[in-house]
Amino acid sequence: MQKLKFFIVDVFAQEKYTGNQLAVFIVDPSVSAGQMQKIAKEMNYSETTFITSLELHQGGYDVRIFTPKEEIPFAGHPTLGTAFIIYQEIIQKPIETIHLNFPVGQIPVNLYYQNASVDVLWMQQKQPTFHQTLAAADLTNVLNLEVDDIDTRFPIQEVSTGLPFIIVPLKTLRALKGIKLNKDK
Repeated sequence: MQKLKFFIVDVFAQEKYTGNQLAVFIVDPSVSAGQMQKIAKEMNYSETTFITSLELHQGGYDVRIFTPKEEIPFAGHPTLGTAFIIYQEIIQKPIETIHLNFPVGQIPVNLYYQNASVDVLWMQQKQPTFHQTLAAADLTNVLNLEVDDIDTRFPIQEVSTGLPFIIVPLKTLRALKGIKLNKDK
């Protein structure tokens, strides 16, 4: 396999070695999905991204995201970290917005500057879609909570802006801190 250029990025961080880790690779389109999956498994971060185009396609840069186990269509901190690397390594000049092309569609990331350096990146996710609702009793064993910990004024619902999550409204911070996810259930 060819040598690959990559970067380790700390997203949501004020200083090095804090925040969410991300590996960002710049690859040519000949690198297969299988190879990307092996690299992501080797990196063993929650996500690893692959910038597969140095040129714009339909106004954006093509990007793929892999966890150690699978490719995913979208994720938040990988979008921001990858946009920063595209700005720093590919564009290399001030720009207001970078568009990233993902399987869920194109995601714009706005760049804000302070003292001529990028200070904040802000993405515009897809509008949420709302899917199945679940009963509180169905999740208590999964989260190791009591039914009384769940705020039943709001639905427990699958919501997605590109990657689905189940949103569980809780009554207290104590309940949140007490969650022990039972992956088998």
